[in-house]
Amino acid sequence: MVLDPWGEFKVEDYEKLCRDFGIQPLKPLLHEFKDPPAFIRRAIIFGHRDLDIVLRAVKECTPFAVMSGIKPTGDFHLGSLLTAKEIVYFQKLGGLAVYCIADIEAYEDNDLPFEVSKEIAVSNIADILAIGFDPKRGYIYRQSRERRVKDLAYLFGKGVTLATMTAIYGDRHFGLYMSAFIQIADILLPQLKDFDGPKPTVIPVGIDQDPHIRFARDVAHRFRESLGFIPPAATYHKIMRGLDGSPKMSKRSPLSYFTLNEDLDSVRWKLANAYTGGRATAKEQRELGGIPELCCIYELCAFHFMEDDSKLIDMYRRCKAGDVLCGECKAEVEELVLDFLRQHQERRRSFIDEALRIVEEEERREPSYL
Repeated sequence: MVLDPWGEFKVEDYEKLCRDFGIQPLKPLLHEFKDPPAFIRRAIIFGHRDLDIVLRAVKECTPFAVMSGIKPTGDFHLGSLLTAKEIVYFQKLGGLAVYCIADIEAYEDNDLPFEVSKEIAVSNIADILAIGFDPKRGYIYRQSRERRVKDLAYLFGKGVTLATMTAIYGDRHFGLYMSAFIQIADILLPQLKDFDGPKPTVIPVGIDQDPHIRFARDVAHRFRESLGFIPPAATYHKIMRGLDGSPKMSKRSPLSYFTLNEDLDSVRWKLANAYTGGRATAKEQRELGGIPELCCIYELCAFHFMEDDSKLIDMYRRCKAGDVLCGECKAEVEELVLDFLRQHQERRRSFIDEALRIVEEEERREPSYL
């Protein structure tokens, strides 16, 4: 398997993937978490690199950071939500939270003009504030406006050959290679002296972003003596299937996902037409039971919309026993999803002005230097 941060792929065996890429399973560390949320308890976050170092810092009340971001190509979707919830969780445990708007990557990978991504950035920032990110205990920035990130990217380029970049990322145009250097700088930014120096840092990502993590850890080792970097830790979350049954939610397929700012009638229609593990007829469903392992509606609840484990177990049991038909189950889940979206959209509207202020202050701020 090739992990591609700019492409699409399907994971059929997460345990094999961990073995192949040297990723540590999360389950042995579960007892170290303080009040773990559902996405950790249920192994949605399935693997890690060096997370034990971060958890030790949490336990000992010593400095640590959590860093991740979003490519500003549109509204928050369910993949963005999972990463955002993880950032907020680690911030509440005491970590410095750093959130990047990856507008350089959006320009290189999606040909998105910076002025357009600036407008989307306001929307994305309002979303993460609504999810619980505290800007007083964190830092939000755009790559194109953060001079320290660009300076680090130039610094890190020394000694990295084309053969190295090809081995990590495959054949790409140089703009993507350059954006990869920028992302490595993003990952190591929280360890600069401006942020109180080197510290354990966890990077929550989807498994497709692992090439960036491996590259960042290699760079941290090479600059450890001169800049004191600690190789960043990482957590990896599973990839959600599309609502249409596709292997992955994709912006190229609107029926496979919904955004957090989407019209509720549109979301209702997508849920009603979502792929399930139901049988061909109601009679077969009653006799044979459904297959929740194949059901996108069940997966929505497991990932996001049913925090109570006992309720999720009951949902699974009722489906397997044929006690509920897919239409009935969809109606129940629809209310959970729409209630969440109503509340989120209301909170989001209340944060638009603050998000705009963050972006405008960044425009006025003098560029920072190393």
